[in-house]
Amino acid sequence: MDPRGFPTSLPEFQRVFPNDQACAKYLEALRWPEGFVCPKCGVVGEPYRFPTRSSVVLRCRTCKVNTSLTAGTTMQSSHTPLSTWFWGAYLITTQTPGQSALQFQRQLGLSRYETAYQILHKLRSGMVNPERDLIGGKYPVEVDECYVGGRTQGEGRGVHHMALVAGAIEVRRRAPPSDDRTPAPKRKRSVYAGRLRLRVVSGLDAPPRSAEALSAFVLKNIARRSVVRTDGYKGYADLVDVGYRHEALTLRGDPDKAERHLPLIHLVFSNLQTWLLGTHHGVSQHHLQAYLNEYVFRFNRRFYPMTAFNSALGLAVNSAPPTYAQLYSGAWKHPA
Repeated sequence: MDPRGFPTSLPEFQRVFPNDQACAKYLEALRWPEGFVCPKCGVVGEPYRFPTRSSVVLRCRTCKVNTSLTAGTTMQSSHTPLSTWFWGAYLITTQTPGQSALQFQRQLGLSRYETAYQILHKLRSGMVNPERDLIGGKYPVEVDECYVGGRTQGEGRGVHHMALVAGAIEVRRRAPPSDDRTPAPKRKRSVYAGRLRLRVVSGLDAPPRSAEALSAFVLKNIARRSVVRTDGYKGYADLVDVGYRHEALTLRGDPDKAERHLPLIHLVFSNLQTWLLGTHHGVSQHHLQAYLNEYVFRFNRRFYPMTAFNSALGLAVNSAPPTYAQLYSGAWKHPA
């Protein structure tokens, strides 16, 4: 266990959440830490617990209204056992490479691939807080874009059917060491990655690499007056006009310049593409933003597993999870 009581291994997790009743007790304690409060009438008191019904339903003894523990979370209206959801959230937030739907199905012993696929996407729907803070401020931010997608055959060279992804990452600096006796090969880099943002900019109202699309991405994700580092592409030329301190450098394909000017965002793009191909063997453009959300979510919370676990279940922020029909019809718009 870590100091906050979060299980750090699978045996510990099984001891903390051995069954659906333990999971329901955890949800109830998080939702009403001072005791059950009826959402309808506001009365505080011990609810009626159905002996033959699911442990996620509680009834107010005063107004007789039933309340579901999973309402307003990614588990809302689901018939899947709570323990399965908890195992799923634990796996997706603690395993660095993530999980494909097929791996997820096997790990949780689910009979249908579609169930695993839907659970994963519902968990991803809780990974974006619509009220999240802007990044940057006192930290410089590297901004760039890359194309994501598989090879195309028979259409010549180019980026046919590939999606353009814009990325922004904070550049944070480590405190200098108290002494310089550590051998140079063992010293940590002076800078490290802070918070990350990724967004698909293909298919928006503006052309993907236009100044309008790229400026909109920067404005939505980076605090005004932040230092923004980009390459020399003209699409970023108006960042000064909208309130940023813009540091641009024409790279012309020079890897040494790229390593000095935009090292972190290029590393993120490389790892992102490896993850999409290695774990998921490629993803469709329709669902790409959901996978980007998962990557960003796990990256930004890599030091806070308990926060990540609660957020993935939708406990930290109310989320409206997609239905199976919405996922396959294209009606669901993944938050970004």
